[in-house]
Amino acid sequence: MFVISKLLSAITQPMFWLALWWALALLMLLRWRKLAMAMLWGGLLVLGLLGFEAGPHALLRALENRYPVPTAEAVGRHVGVIVLGGATEHPGIYQAHGQVPLGEAAERMSVPVGLLRQHPKLQLVFSGGEGRLLATGVSEAELAKAFYQQQGVDMGRVVLEGGSRTTRENAIQVAALLGERCRQPWLLVTSAWHMPRSVPEFEAVGCQVTPYPVDFRTGDNTPWTEYSLARSLLLWQTALHEWLGLWVYGVTR
Repeated sequence: MFVISKLLSAITQPMFWLALWWALALLMLLRWRKLAMAMLWGGLLVLGLLGFEAGPHALLRALENRYPVPTAEAVGRHVGVIVLGGATEHPGIYQAHGQVPLGEAAERMSVPVGLLRQHPKLQLVFSGGEGRLLATGVSEAELAKAFYQQQGVDMGRVVLEGGSRTTRENAIQVAALLGERCRQPWLLVTSAWHMPRSVPEFEAVGCQVTPYPVDFRTGDNTPWTEYSLARSLLLWQTALHEWLGLWVYGVTR
């Protein structure tokens, strides 16, 4: 499943398929010049259209709106917070400069810090291992430990799980770590677009979780005037990867 998830990261990139399309068109120039030229121009048109952010936003919004953010009162009825990894950048930056690099999903790390300060009885379980095909030797759990220490979090309230590499492994490892305590009410913190895939995995291993979505990428609507090719391509990759992952997890659960 881990290797498959890494392969999904490649095939859900629009530029991967456009590159294959253009490579095929270039090969066809040798015998079918008119068709090849049509393919080259068609690929260029598709590339231009991919820059409109309304398309990927629509796919992401359908995922992000499935679960509401719990109220402060509801948060207080839980024993702790389960935080899924995926917010940190390459650990080489930390090793070189001593600062934990956070990426676009930084709210996965920062929001739980605020929750622990607002609710002194909450515990925190962080789940994240080495999620790269070429291992660096530094897990996300190690980076999380450094981050929480830098933020002044009481590490006596924090439990780290550094063996999981996929969302499914997150659930399995956390369930094994908590045992019967996983049946108590826990908040589950991850990106809003990742939540529909995460919740069923934790429920499947017997954990009682309440979604606390963070890292929203969309608002109520996106006007078609919003155009950025670079940003939109990343949004397309996130949306396609998550929808495909949701389907794969559903048929293999």
